[in-house]
Amino acid sequence: MQDLRELDSLQYAQRSFQIGERLYQTTEWKNAQTIGITVSRFPEIDTWSIIRMAWRQGKVVTIPKSSPIQKEMSFYQIKTFLQMEKGYSNLYEPITKETRLFPKSEIDLLIVPGLIFTMKGDRLGFGGGFYDRFLSDYQGYTIALAFTNQIKEKIPTEPYDLPVQKIVTESALIDCVNKE
Repeated sequence: MQDLRELDSLQYAQRSFQIGERLYQTTEWKNAQTIGITVSRFPEIDTWSIIRMAWRQGKVVTIPKSSPIQKEMSFYQIKTFLQMEKGYSNLYEPITKETRLFPKSEIDLLIVPGLIFTMKGDRLGFGGGFYDRFLSDYQGYTIALAFTNQIKEKIPTEPYDLPVQKIVTESALIDCVNKE
């Protein structure tokens, strides 16, 4: 995390832009009608611009609402940033009375956050296991967004940790499933 906090604002903006541009070229993005995505906060890759692009392309954008006691998430469609409020862990979450709950079976592409990743798609998240629980029976595509320095050779994993299918960095698209 310290590496990320040391990015200056120009590097952060440029690398986030490059990651977004590479994401938009993936088949998963192009084919997705409904995207599940977390609203970022620095130093995570900027997802605000990705959400804007999804709206411009006519995609449905859903963001998670966390239930901290159950350690579960549900995704709700937002059509405007004004349908969000600060929620669990001071993250932006949907205002549930103004938004529509989306079943996970209707989310085509899930952008999975994390702190550190491996080339195999293993991820170290922010703690709590919210995404691991959500992914346990999720059938859609999973892509993580990461700065190159977030890719490590090895990280500690638990049996319930589920890898992502692809990772998009500012310099590469990593296919974690079809390794040559």
